[in-house]
Amino acid sequence: MSTEIEAIEKEPGANPAMPANFIEVSINEDIKTGKYGDRVHTRFPPEPNGYLHIGHAKSICLNFGLAIKYGGKCNLRFDDTNPTKEDVEYVDSIQEDVNWLGFDWDDRKYYASDYFGKIYELTIELIKKGKAYVCDLTAEETRQYRGTLTEPGKESPYRSRTVEENLALFEKMRAGEFPEGSRVLRAKIDMASPNLNMRDPVLYRIVYTKHHRTGDTWCIYPMYDYAHPISDSIENITHSICTLEFEDHRPLYDWTLATLGIYQSRQIEFARLNITNTIMSKRYLRRLVEEGYVSGWDDPRMPTISGLRRRGFTPESIRDFCDRIGVAKSNSLVDVAMLEHCIREDLNTKAPRVMGVLKPLKVIIDNYPADQVEELVAENNPENPAMGSRTMPFSREIYIEQDDFMEDPPKKFFRLAPGKEVRLKQAYIIKCEQVVKDEQTGEIVELHCSYDPDTKSGSGTANRKVKGVLHWVSAAQAVKAEVRLYDYLLLDNQDHEEAEGTAKDFVDSLNPNSLEVLANCLIEPSIKTAQVGNRFQFMRNGYFSLDRESTSQMPVFNRIVSLKDSWAKQEKK
Repeated sequence: MSTEIEAIEKEPGANPAMPANFIEVSINEDIKTGKYGDRVHTRFPPEPNGYLHIGHAKSICLNFGLAIKYGGKCNLRFDDTNPTKEDVEYVDSIQEDVNWLGFDWDDRKYYASDYFGKIYELTIELIKKGKAYVCDLTAEETRQYRGTLTEPGKESPYRSRTVEENLALFEKMRAGEFPEGSRVLRAKIDMASPNLNMRDPVLYRIVYTKHHRTGDTWCIYPMYDYAHPISDSIENITHSICTLEFEDHRPLYDWTLATLGIYQSRQIEFARLNITNTIMSKRYLRRLVEEGYVSGWDDPRMPTISGLRRRGFTPESIRDFCDRIGVAKSNSLVDVAMLEHCIREDLNTKAPRVMGVLKPLKVIIDNYPADQVEELVAENNPENPAMGSRTMPFSREIYIEQDDFMEDPPKKFFRLAPGKEVRLKQAYIIKCEQVVKDEQTGEIVELHCSYDPDTKSGSGTANRKVKGVLHWVSAAQAVKAEVRLYDYLLLDNQDHEEAEGTAKDFVDSLNPNSLEVLANCLIEPSIKTAQVGNRFQFMRNGYFSLDRESTSQMPVFNRIVSLKDSWAKQEKK
């Protein structure tokens, strides 16, 4: 392998070993024909009207990954053309997310608002060419004139205005002389076009809202579909990679650049990411936040990048997921189990193992010395011996999981039961001798057990074997913690973005049990030094991350994912 390829493989988002996808085939052809010389210059162009989600992560990995693979560049550009929904908070969060995923735009951070002056000048030229006109139709009238998929549109009565009239009216729009929404500037293309996006689309509208960067400088703003190709052209973008819903907008993209006679970038569309049980609409995610269904954009149940980060996902696992799903031309639905598999696989050799009891049941080992505390050695990660070992306190009083005991167990229950034996991991074999219940409720409150001192793990005398192995914590030294267990936000697998406009509201499919808070969990004392964001495997319970709401008195852990890997089983089949 050459040094050049080795260098590329170390970069996130670039995997030369993968077969070329259809976008790379197109880029290779452009390089072969010299369309853009040997340049590859992409951009990631988010609208700063919300937090990025896992679908944006796919676009980030693709755009930055292509630049890395071809030795090119990728810009970060905020398409901030709608001041009514944009905020600096979103700008900051987007930059943090892109950096966290492992990508850097160097000095190439731009805003569509940087180009408002240039876009305005180009628009004046468009009007002078007779290719744009000021229209006084209301929004409802414009919809009526537009026609349908089977019927052509009808020309606006204002379409025949002279160039001079349009220039004068557009200047008055710019000067703030008309009420908001009273006039728009439209392209003059073809009201009979089979593509509705080409039926004299709106290029500018009047909006009296302060912009997060330009303030009150402008009261007219270019539409996204108009500003986007011009912004690409100004930045000399070679390949404008966007999702499939913009395929029908490509003729307008090309018309804008050709009619203005400016540098012509090439738009290529790929299938957007849809994941089972996952909301993939920024608009719907905003609604979850604003209506209080979740605690915020970074709620660990949210598929936002900040939500995934807070939950404990790693950037490596998300980049791996984006590599695995690939790049396709048609939309499909990806099983959320694949994303969960990627984080399990990444943390398997990274996350230290600790013992955490989520629903504690007290166990008293009657024949163990009451004043003795034994330090037992436990490996930190059996999949990664280099992570070393730690010591764990063992004493007469311990806690096990409530689910690890049954008073009247079925035949194949190999955990603890009256008269039955189990091994305490890294410790001894114990036997249940007595069950103590609450006299009023009948609830089991503690177990009395005996232990076999000759069965200490690793002692060389532990010759007896039992089928059940349980995790545990020492009562006196255990750290009390809050643990948050998460389930999918959606109960079904439907694409609610596609179902928009149907009678069923997507909130009807929200899972009322997507969050379970366990307030009295007990974790082994080694986690006392954990920092926010540190990840662990709680043996038999899953992977967990220390949440930012933790305090020194009460650590809070988010379950990233359980240990059960349905995707791995599917792959084996």
